[in-house]
Amino acid sequence: MKKVFQQTTTFIRFLESLWRCSGNKSIWRRFFVLVAILTVSAFAFQTLVHTYLVIPDRPFGSDHRNDYSFFQSSSSSLQSGESLKGGTPQKVHLTRTNSFISPDESNKLMESFSVEQENTKLEARVQKKTSGTANKKDRNLADVTKGAMSLSPQRHVPPKQKHIWLLPPNEALVLAKREIDHAPSVNEDPDLYAPIFRNISVFKRSYELMEMTLKVYIYRDGSRPIFHKPPLKGIYASEGWFMKLMEENKQFVTRDPEKAHLFYLPYSARQMGLTLYVAGSHDLKPLSNFLRDYVNMIAAKYPFWNRTHGSDHFLVACHDWGPYTVTGHNELAKNAIKALCNADLSERIFVEGRDVSLPETTIRVPRKPLRNLGGNRASLRPILAFFAGSMHGRVRPTLLKYWGIGNDEDMKIYKRLPLRVSQKMSYIQHMKSSKYCVCPMGFEVNSPRIVEAIYYECVPVIIADNFVLPFNEVLEWSAFSVLVAEKDIPRLKEILLSIPIRKYLTMQNNVKMVQKHFLWNPRPIKYDLFHMILHSIWFNKLSQIQT
Repeated sequence: MKKVFQQTTTFIRFLESLWRCSGNKSIWRRFFVLVAILTVSAFAFQTLVHTYLVIPDRPFGSDHRNDYSFFQSSSSSLQSGESLKGGTPQKVHLTRTNSFISPDESNKLMESFSVEQENTKLEARVQKKTSGTANKKDRNLADVTKGAMSLSPQRHVPPKQKHIWLLPPNEALVLAKREIDHAPSVNEDPDLYAPIFRNISVFKRSYELMEMTLKVYIYRDGSRPIFHKPPLKGIYASEGWFMKLMEENKQFVTRDPEKAHLFYLPYSARQMGLTLYVAGSHDLKPLSNFLRDYVNMIAAKYPFWNRTHGSDHFLVACHDWGPYTVTGHNELAKNAIKALCNADLSERIFVEGRDVSLPETTIRVPRKPLRNLGGNRASLRPILAFFAGSMHGRVRPTLLKYWGIGNDEDMKIYKRLPLRVSQKMSYIQHMKSSKYCVCPMGFEVNSPRIVEAIYYECVPVIIADNFVLPFNEVLEWSAFSVLVAEKDIPRLKEILLSIPIRKYLTMQNNVKMVQKHFLWNPRPIKYDLFHMILHSIWFNKLSQIQT
């Protein structure tokens, strides 16, 4: 206060000197008195208010802390936000100050505050360096906790899914079957294209339930190379890629067989043929006997086969001999779910509705299974129909007889592609430049050309009587392919030309849309080939349940 009055006195003396220079002393005297009163009042009011608001030197735990709730809330706000920068608390000192702070003093105060912050950060860095590995786990835990706090809350698990998890496997399958039978209607889905499905509502609901429910137990028994060594290259690669991705999977695979809905026999028909078949013998009994002994071994070692006589077990085999490897064991042939490339009804081994038709895919470079995808647009496909391949089986010689090269310029039908032709346009470029790709059966009903045509966006023309098409239980093949009976080969060009251009364009677009369901991804993604095979096994298992 003494300093304030000194400043006021100085100011009054200055005004009096001005008054001596003026002529009207009475007016100036009144003015001086008024200014003096206002000045003293202003400084007095500033001093009283500032002194009242400044925090006294009391600890935060004293009985008078409620008197300063405003500053405590501010301090709490600082402390709650201090983890946003480095996670290190910063010390903030709230200090009683003089009633009046000059600009210089204010700058010094801010500088001291900044220095205090820097000292605190330095202390934190030193402490972090000197803590060593002793506190490493604590720091990791703190990081995880902080990361968890920054993320959104965990995904809500629907009560129905929790209920399914608690059910015994058989009851869970019955519940899933009922849910599919009463699937809600779906008109559009951003990830699915309705025209290529028989019933998109049923497929979508079944797939969702598979993701929520299905657990598969993989038998570890069996030695390489027949078991647990998947072939990833060539025309039989489907069985190998499925085995590889299934054994790597964490979502569907369980190590607890009591929780399993399905049991996988992880053998390769291709590796079995290479290992056990005697060249030139034409005898497949060594293969079927070997698999028979394997099934008998797991049936004796574990209780799971005998509980259902193998009806909840499945295998995946793409080799032409796949169906014949199961004939040595009656329950394996009649009860187990067989995913086979050779899905031939005439052999009376494949059972439609229980077994699964496996797509036959040619993988040339396992590290790049998706290379060369896509094809030319419709206007850049001058070839009406194309085929090139060995003259295997009964259908291909007939096709060549009627439509071999030289018989018709619109129909490019070859044995193997001649060198003079392939030098100008490769096999793949022929498929990319053709409207229709002819896919006749060879020794067996399936052909890798069906999937190749889909890869290169060429409408497949399938000629194979008694062939159950892949994923026939869910896909509407007539929407993206042409099915021609063997007896109609002489009319092949007539059949193709009778298809209106608008329908062809629709079919070709549908080929593009169905393509993603036939792709092998090194890391499986939703609705790809791995998931479609697994879904068909799941779907056909549920179809056997009576509700």
